[in-house]
Amino acid sequence: MSPELSVVVVAYDMARELPRTIRSLCPPHQLGIDPSAYEVIVVDNGSPIPVDRSIVPDDAGVEVRIERLDPAPPSPAAAANRGIEVARGDAVGLIVDGARMASPGLLATASLGLRLVERPVVATLGWHLGAGRHGDADNAGHDAAAEDALLEQIGWPSDGYRLFEISTLGNTSARGWFGPMGMSSALFMPRSLWREVGGLDAAFALPGGGLVNHDLYRRAVSAEGARVVMVLGEGTFHQTHGGATTSGRFGWEEMQADYERLRGERFSPVEVDPLYVGTMPAEARPHLMASLEWLRARHGEQPGAQRRRLRYPSALKVKKYFWTSRSGMKSG
Repeated sequence: MSPELSVVVVAYDMARELPRTIRSLCPPHQLGIDPSAYEVIVVDNGSPIPVDRSIVPDDAGVEVRIERLDPAPPSPAAAANRGIEVARGDAVGLIVDGARMASPGLLATASLGLRLVERPVVATLGWHLGAGRHGDADNAGHDAAAEDALLEQIGWPSDGYRLFEISTLGNTSARGWFGPMGMSSALFMPRSLWREVGGLDAAFALPGGGLVNHDLYRRAVSAEGARVVMVLGEGTFHQTHGGATTSGRFGWEEMQADYERLRGERFSPVEVDPLYVGTMPAEARPHLMASLEWLRARHGEQPGAQRRRLRYPSALKVKKYFWTSRSGMKSG
């Protein structure tokens, strides 16, 4: 019997980070979703030491499959497309960076979002572990040892929501839940919509893919009849690993030039009017407040800002379904 959801994870040379990512996607870390309802597909994009079954916990409780591209191009596009191609689920979620750990309700809430509208594009925010964004010059002191200490400090993985306490919103998610995003750190769509969108464009050939994920997100949300469903209170958490983008090997302007060469224009975050699904665990509420502050500041620059402020939070189009992070899924 095929699963309802396939989760594709692309990895390259992540011996430290990938086992945590896989563990975060397995029960008992993932809450509110039947283990038989999903599978995890790890695509090894030509790692010098191939990924093998040792990354999968003995008590994983879900099917974890491993694919490998060898030889593999520097961009993750081909690996991501391979994972999407072999996925057996009716819907597919893509985590294009195998260093991104998942919050406990990510898969349950994304699965709910996939059922709310006819052509859903379920989007999520991404955080970086630590007090600053990976690759920023003022965060040069953050390294793997500091990150390991932070995870030990919160006792991960005993309560995955505590990841919010030690993380910073990434560059592409910096505006929070209520502003335009550059890309989705974990993107979920029905298999049919993935086929229509065409997956990732392998023409984005820079190591790490450059703006390949940004391009994917823009094309997905622009598909005819697509409706963006934004997941509240869940997301992914990036571990430092010397990636092409977060290590600063490729700057924004270099990636912009690559995007402009391929698309004939500069990239800018796309404005959407999402449907929201989820609730807000206590650990994530400071990030919610920061998101609202961004929204308030933006509206404050426009006429009638005071009138708009009075509409919080009713202006947030939260569907009357919600996920209670530690007790299960309810409707009301």
